[in-house]
Amino acid sequence: MTLDPCPGFLIERGPEGKGVGSWVPEQKHRLLEHYLLASQHAWRRWGKRTFIDPFGGPGRIQVKGENFTRDGGAVVAWRALQGAGVPFTQMLVGDLESERANACAERLRSLGASATPYIGPAIDTVKQMVAAVPSRGSLCLAYIDPYNLEYLSFSILQALAGLKKVDLAINFCTMDLQRNAEFEFDPMRARFDATAPGWRDDPGIKGASKKNVPVLFFNYWCKLVQGLGFQYSQEMPLVRNDAGHPIYRMVFFARHDLPVRLWGDIARGKDRQLDMF
Repeated sequence: MTLDPCPGFLIERGPEGKGVGSWVPEQKHRLLEHYLLASQHAWRRWGKRTFIDPFGGPGRIQVKGENFTRDGGAVVAWRALQGAGVPFTQMLVGDLESERANACAERLRSLGASATPYIGPAIDTVKQMVAAVPSRGSLCLAYIDPYNLEYLSFSILQALAGLKKVDLAINFCTMDLQRNAEFEFDPMRARFDATAPGWRDDPGIKGASKKNVPVLFFNYWCKLVQGLGFQYSQEMPLVRNDAGHPIYRMVFFARHDLPVRLWGDIARGKDRQLDMF
């Protein structure tokens, strides 16, 4: 447990205000932290190191049933490389609400980070974040963690693909896909069209059984991201909620073999508590 550098600021306690699931720090944040520690030697070779989080929240969470708070994802990332002696030189954090984005940035600044908040929808703020990254000598990690699949707009990934040196760690909401894929064939709903443009017209998906649509949709999406010039790790940890139900796949994309191998090694690590496909 780490102390909150800004205890008077907003804390994320989940949609019902009762706390987030234990899987957030134990699975999602743990994998992010371990990947950064494993890749610290690669980060050392770059004078400019940028972390991008357009769904950053307030930078602090409280887990359901706990009487203390924990770091949010962006703060976990900052502490990881700072502790390794190679801190991010730029932390770009965003949220739809100004109170949340500003709280995250202020917590990071209190820990010594150069942090900039971006307020608004991720499809808009990510463009501003990309523009803020130095054009030369910068290595970036984009952590994309939307609550629902419909917010994982492909345009966000297209904007990030404009950066020469960027890896993508994406929490893909499989629960939303599993529950709603068959309903999204209705063009009046079309919640997933921005996530994977053209998916409803793909021949392989159109002729598939309802049971197979989620898997085919996910494969189609992976190919779309791959088309932006990325390769992806075959290791995609399945994050389960506190009831044991699968809710996310953690998917990692990069343009080079080394980060993909490192992610795979961490995802297979004996010390983690993640299920794998």
